[in-house]
Amino acid sequence: MCYKVLTAGTPGEALRQFKAHGPEIQLLITDVVMPEMNGRDLAKLILGITPGLKCLFTSGYTANVIALYSVLDEGVNFLQKPFSIMILRLRFARCWNKNRRAA
Repeated sequence: MCYKVLTAGTPGEALRQFKAHGPEIQLLITDVVMPEMNGRDLAKLILGITPGLKCLFTSGYTANVIALYSVLDEGVNFLQKPFSIMILRLRFARCWNKNRRAA
């Protein structure tokens, strides 16, 4: 598989990328904890621009810590760091298929 990857150093830059390339983008991969805003808030803003977009959240914090502080909603696609490219591929496939079934 071949993907075009757009990167952003900040949530504000990610929003600009989505405004410029929204229809082309099929998956948002974002950290949960970032400066400016958290990943959940970024995803909500981007989903306002691109409804139905698939989202995958990552963090160096454990899922239990993330849940404890209510940073993410239950059942979201979450990938704990560090991860290998193989694990990323598997999680991407799970995210893709989960959202396809829900559509």
